[in-house]
Amino acid sequence: MAFIPRPHYEKQVRAALRRSPVVTLLGPRQSGKTTLARGLASEYDATYLDMEDRRDLAKLASPALALEPMTGLVIIDEAQRKPELFETLRVLVDRPDNKTRFLLLGSASPRLVKGVSETLAGRIAFVDLSGFDLSEVGAGSLQRLWVRGGFPPAFLAPDETSSLDWRQDFLRTLLERDIAQLGITVPAETLRRFWTMVAHYHAQTWNAAEFARSLGSAEATARRYLDILSGAYMVRQLQPWFQNIGKRQVKSPKVYVRDSGLLHALLEIETFDQLAGHPKLGASWEGFVIEQTLALCGSRNVYFWATHAGCELDLFMLRAGKRLGFEVKYTDAPSTTKSMRIAMSDLGLDSLYVIHPGPETFPLDDRITALAARDLPTLFK
Repeated sequence: MAFIPRPHYEKQVRAALRRSPVVTLLGPRQSGKTTLARGLASEYDATYLDMEDRRDLAKLASPALALEPMTGLVIIDEAQRKPELFETLRVLVDRPDNKTRFLLLGSASPRLVKGVSETLAGRIAFVDLSGFDLSEVGAGSLQRLWVRGGFPPAFLAPDETSSLDWRQDFLRTLLERDIAQLGITVPAETLRRFWTMVAHYHAQTWNAAEFARSLGSAEATARRYLDILSGAYMVRQLQPWFQNIGKRQVKSPKVYVRDSGLLHALLEIETFDQLAGHPKLGASWEGFVIEQTLALCGSRNVYFWATHAGCELDLFMLRAGKRLGFEVKYTDAPSTTKSMRIAMSDLGLDSLYVIHPGPETFPLDDRITALAARDLPTLFK
């Protein structure tokens, strides 16, 4: 299998290790965290411990005794499986002469792992790792990345069938094993049915009542399922931006299956030809572009914006003191719309980009640019 270097993330982890005694590399399973960490280990006097290896788990039966003599860099993979480690790490890094650094790899968000943020407050840095992005695979692989998604085994598979088979196996493993290991007791089939519903609602505003009716459950239960999948980095809840502009604005999040390849697996789409004829083509493109944009920009201040009168902006971002807007269109002839102009005015945008699948980037109007998706990496250099 080919190897694709990820220097951007390596740089982020190195910088985090310089400023914090504990660094957590977060991202979905199979997104490349272990490969990245093992590559960095060669630069340090590193010890590697895997919480899915029974031998390493046994070594940490008494965490303080096991970790105290270790020096250099200590890498702990799948750290969320042993949350009691976090209290021990707090004690160790607070030693006056401590020079040890700890790199924790996790496939669950801190809010799913009780106590991590509180226990290590002021001592921990977080680095978010996604699947492959356009800057890593190159613009020539855009269609392949969209169809297969960014998980390395799926993207690098020898053919479309092998890629889809891997993604289907991944879905099953995550639902039947990984979620349960977090102490979450939801039947795998129930959660898969919910996840498939999310796939069909991909790029739409969350409606708890509608999901609850379809599941035959309470709204709180549907909300819990959504939070579980969000916490496992499988679903994104893109929060709404609202401000006092004298208009009724949407205040519920939009939901997306974060990886386009997993979205297509849930919708049983194997090839680009099948995707091109599918009703979710536009929604799939929107989710793919948004994930690529977020992976490349590194900003956490990202939202969507919509009014009840029908005006909408797919992505609104506060970055480096600028207000940036993004509209995602699956067309080779993008143009301006009334909704874009309203968004420019109401949100005070400095620039608006209409991201499309065509080969060229060109101006549409003052501060509005038609941006070819292949050129996204150049926007955030």
